[in-house]
Amino acid sequence: MENDECMPVSVSRRIEASAAAIFKLLADPDRHPEFDGSGMLRPGASNRVIVGVGDVFVTKMYFTAMGDYEMHNRIVVYEADRCIGWEPGNAELARNGSRWRFDLTPDGPDATLVTETYDCTDSPESVREAVDNGHAWLAGMTKTLERLDQLCTTQ
Repeated sequence: MENDECMPVSVSRRIEASAAAIFKLLADPDRHPEFDGSGMLRPGASNRVIVGVGDVFVTKMYFTAMGDYEMHNRIVVYEADRCIGWEPGNAELARNGSRWRFDLTPDGPDATLVTETYDCTDSPESVREAVDNGHAWLAGMTKTLERLDQLCTTQ
């Protein structure tokens, strides 16, 4: 499979909350387990709120095939109240070429179109195959945006 055959996958949802309120949750890694739709994130990591590109946050994870593990995520995109994105890696910050990103587009007063994107175009073929070029994450991404919506509209 050639790299150019792999395209990023995205899911969008309109949430009745301001981009600032949504971004506040996304920029606080310790809140991520609350809205994670994959079922893989676990509470217990202790992180600072993200303030810019280069920040690193840790997520405690569980996956049946791997058991408990940690990911060290480097922020690669950051624009307050607009977008935030990171590259996951191991403790040595070795990357597998994948990226997660959230884009926030205001959509009327106090509503925001939130788009979550997973991009594995720069990943080795083994990673792209393991996640079906990102398609394996679509159901979890949809659930993530549902949970983010619930958190934002019940606070």
